Amino acid sequence: MEEAEGKSSRGGAEAVLNMKPNSSMSIAYHPLFGLHDDLILLELDPSLIPDVLHQRVTLRGQPDEDAVLCTQSKTFGVKFVGTSNSVFLVPPSSSNCGYVDEFTNSAENGNKLPIASVLKVSPGTLELVEVAPRLDKLKLLLSERPYRLEDAMEVDEIDQLEEKRMGFFRWDDLVQCLQASDDELREGLQAIHAVEIDGYWRIVDEAYMGDVLNMLLHNLVLNDWSFDALVEDEVVGVLVSDGFPLVIARHCLEVYGSKVGDGVGGCMWKLDEKRVCVHFARVVLREGKKRMESFMEEWLRKVPDGMSASFETLKGEVLTERIGAEMWVHTFSVSSLPLNPADRFSVLFRKRPKWEWKDLEPYLRDLRVPGLSSEGLLLKYTRKSQPTQDAEPTFSARQ
Repeated sequence: MEEAEGKSSRGGAEAVLNMKPNSSMSIAYHPLFGLHDDLILLELDPSLIPDVLHQRVTLRGQPDEDAVLCTQSKTFGVKFVGTSNSVFLVPPSSSNCGYVDEFTNSAENGNKLPIASVLKVSPGTLELVEVAPRLDKLKLLLSERPYRLEDAMEVDEIDQLEEKRMGFFRWDDLVQCLQASDDELREGLQAIHAVEIDGYWRIVDEAYMGDVLNMLLHNLVLNDWSFDALVEDEVVGVLVSDGFPLVIARHCLEVYGSKVGDGVGGCMWKLDEKRVCVHFARVVLREGKKRMESFMEEWLRKVPDGMSASFETLKGEVLTERIGAEMWVHTFSVSSLPLNPADRFSVLFRKRPKWEWKDLEPYLRDLRVPGLSSEGLLLKYTRKSQPTQDAEPTFSARQ
C-alpha cells in the first residue's frame, strides 16, 4: 500500500495521467526545458497505432516535396496544425534526461503533492489525412528507357555495363522516388503494365509488344488454339522459339490476357477482347486522326476473326469530333492523363471546354480520392449546365 501511494505521489507524466477529475497540479520548468526541435506530437487514428509502434510506417518524399507517411497499403498526407491552447510535454519521472522528482507541501493536509515538470511547450501537432498515392512520376520515369527490340538483342557483356543502366530503376529506387505505399506502388506498376527485367522495372515499347501479340495471334491460328483456353507453357514455349525473351513472352499474356485457372499443361489464360481491340485501334490511329468510316474499316480488318470489335469498347481511349459534315476519330487515352484530380480536370478542359457525361465518365473511372466520391469530384472541379430538364447536362471548368 505504501509503495502504491509512493508511486501516485511521484512527479512527471505518471502523476499527470493519474490525476482525478476536477483536481489540479502545479507545473514548473524542467531543468532541460527548451525548444527540443527533435520532439513533435503526432495525432493518430487508433487503427494506425500498431503500425507506428511496430515501425511498419515510413516517411517518403524528396526535399522539394511535402512528406507523406506510408503504411503497407495506404498513403497519408502529413499536415502541421497549430493549437490555440498550450500543450505541455511532461517526461516520465523515471526518464534519463536529468529529471529530479519535485514535490510541493500541501498547507491544508501536510501531504506532499507532485509538481509536473514541463520539458517543452508544443505549438501544435502533426495530423494524418489519407490521400491518393502520388504516382504520376512512375510512368514518366519508366518511359525514359522503354524496353525495345534492341534491348532483347544485346549481348550479355554489353548489357551488364553500368553505364547502360542509367535511367533504369530497381524497386528500392522507385520507393525512394515515389510517394506511395508498397501495395499502391505495385498496383501502379501493374496498371501501366511494367515488368521486372534483370532486376529493373521497365515499360515495354508498345510497337515491340505489338510484334509479340501478332506472333501470338499467328500461332493461335496455326495451332488451332482457343482465345479462351491458352495454355501458358505452350504459348510461352512457342514465343520463345520464335526469338522472344522468356520474360517478354510471359508478359504478353499478362498485358493482353487474364488468368482463368490451372490446366493439365500449366496455367490457363484467355485473351482479353477489349485489350486486343484497343491495341489495334491505337495502331490504326498511330499517325493521327482519321475519318470515322476509314477508321472503322481499317480497324475491323485488323481485329482477329472471332473477336467482336464494338466502338463502345474504345471509351476512354478515343474521342470523336465533327469537322464540317464528317465525324473524325483520334486517340485520347485515359492512361495518358495525370492521376492528380486537379491536373486531370485541367487537361480535360483544355481538350474540350464542355463535356457531356457519357464522354467525360470514362476519363474519371480510375480516379481514387479517399473521402471524395465521383459526385464530389464533379462538384469540386466542374460546373454543371442543363438548359432544360430533358436536356443532357454538360460539364465545364469551375471558375
